[in-house]
Amino acid sequence: MIMNKKYLVGVFDNEHTLIDAFDKALAKGVVIEEVYTPYPIHEILTGMKTKTNITTAAFFYGVFAVIMLIGGMYYAAVVDWPLHFGGKPFNTFPSFIVITIVATILTITLLTLLTFSVRSKIYPGKKADIIDIRATDDKFIILLDQEKMGIEKPEVTKLFQTNGASEVYEKESN
Repeated sequence: MIMNKKYLVGVFDNEHTLIDAFDKALAKGVVIEEVYTPYPIHEILTGMKTKTNITTAAFFYGVFAVIMLIGGMYYAAVVDWPLHFGGKPFNTFPSFIVITIVATILTITLLTLLTFSVRSKIYPGKKADIIDIRATDDKFIILLDQEKMGIEKPEVTKLFQTNGASEVYEKESN
């Protein structure tokens, strides 16, 4: 049995009213589920206080890539198939540097994208659950889970409306 969640959606016409309502809602103890905007807003990103470890993962992907690349090139060029001619040094490490940098960037990019996709549950063929289609165009949306809001619905609705919300409505989603 799939349980539908009930959300309270506040729609704002511009960035400034959204930020004001967002700050006042946080000050009153409202638990904000998500904020959808047509473009990133720094105040919202810092105010949501959601910590991500994707930068840490990217660092370790880079360390892994450097070790594997240098180790693989060293093995191929020095251990498995050494070419001894014309004064060639035993280990031509400087020639590994450029390919290591480029391949490390590629590895970090691909593995971080994969990590982000898995963490966000994004995969080919998944139907997007768009809360309000206007958020992709010109509206700013604050989404509250009605079970976790922190204060009562009429109080939140009044808070949003007095701080510039053009619309406040309920929506069910699974």
